[in-house]
Amino acid sequence: MATVTKLYCAHWVLPISSEPIPSGAIVVQNQNIIAVGGKANLQAGFPDSAVIDLGPAAIIPGLVNTHSHLELTAMRGFLEFEESDFFAWLKKLTFARREQMNVDDLYVSAAWGLCEAARAGITCVADASDAGLQSVRALRDSGLRGIVYQESFGPDPRLVDENFAKLTTKVGELRAWETELARIGVSPHAPYTVCAPQLEMIAEFASHESLPLMMHVGESKFEELLLREGRGPFAEGYALRGIEWSAPKMSAIQYLAERGILRTRPLLTHCINVDAVDIQTIKESGAGIAHCPKSNSKLGHGRAPFAKFLETGIYVGIGSDSVASNNICDLLEEARFAVLSARADHNYVSAVDALRAATLGGAQALGLSNSIGSLEPGKQADFAVVSLSGVHQQPTYDPYATLIFASSARDVVLTVVAGKEIYRDGRMTTIDAERLQARMGEIANKLRS
Repeated sequence: MATVTKLYCAHWVLPISSEPIPSGAIVVQNQNIIAVGGKANLQAGFPDSAVIDLGPAAIIPGLVNTHSHLELTAMRGFLEFEESDFFAWLKKLTFARREQMNVDDLYVSAAWGLCEAARAGITCVADASDAGLQSVRALRDSGLRGIVYQESFGPDPRLVDENFAKLTTKVGELRAWETELARIGVSPHAPYTVCAPQLEMIAEFASHESLPLMMHVGESKFEELLLREGRGPFAEGYALRGIEWSAPKMSAIQYLAERGILRTRPLLTHCINVDAVDIQTIKESGAGIAHCPKSNSKLGHGRAPFAKFLETGIYVGIGSDSVASNNICDLLEEARFAVLSARADHNYVSAVDALRAATLGGAQALGLSNSIGSLEPGKQADFAVVSLSGVHQQPTYDPYATLIFASSARDVVLTVVAGKEIYRDGRMTTIDAERLQARMGEIANKLRS
């Protein structure tokens, strides 16, 4: 590969791991960052580099979306009438995904979600997928970085061997599609959809195969009722299917600890219903958390203690969840909502805290912080450029405050992954967005019918 050196400069460079740099620049050589500093110094030090001057903008590490369901992008707004009943919401979603959408629909839905992510300055996604192969294909085609967690379901202990065999077969197929940018993981879906023996088998499998593991946990009051008291809609559903259930009478976090899940240092998504003991257990296990404040609020689940996670030193990132429960994938807006929700509960979280969670915190939660999450020499050249020239952003006194409290995905002008420009000035460079948009219309018509 021929060596290509580029110098990207802007009014601000925010490395995250160090102080903001006014009139800053980063030097990118092929896939890596080789220097970060003041524009004048770097121009003098790298006189032969191609200069890309982005003017009134901020260069930030690529945003890391720690929780998405890309294959559900076609369901944006599709489940609005069910949002007051989480059980009905899950049933309609599952039926639509498995019975109404074909293989190409799922690929198109995932690819369209990745277009939206790239346009929002997101360079890395942690995607929970039932149709794992279609999400991996879309991830590879888009040029973004990510981990696709193949989901596993199975609340009935009588079917544990069958369900575990399905998971291992799928993972074996998916690993043939892995690249440096697209990795594979596993996701036992949730405590109410995966029985205890299956959780234990998946935990052992993930550890033995060095697979990252993600799990939804502590999300709803129904889950809490099932685990602590053995009642509620999930328990009633078990009874209708002849599934025996004995409540462990403990929190979801302690239940996962007993089943061996926390020994895998997993990514735990939501964590709304957690107490001080649970938080300490998460910290001691080395697990990360994907905080999804908008989805949590929109579905009426409550607020996760984001400020407490940060205070405890847990690796916590920001997640959009699916657009079926959020409607948009905009991590700057998600970070703003995280800050405002915490402050509404009288817990101070700063703009710096929020942007760090959306970048380096997310990378740490995914176990990827050695290569992404901050702008440092030796790391991969994953970064985004956010214009600061909008009327809604002027004047800019503090770039962190402007990014978190006044900016959104609409202000992103450039997204770069491993040194490659994936999105620039309104256009994807890797994927045919116009074709995908036409297909999305077709899928929507199918779901309407």
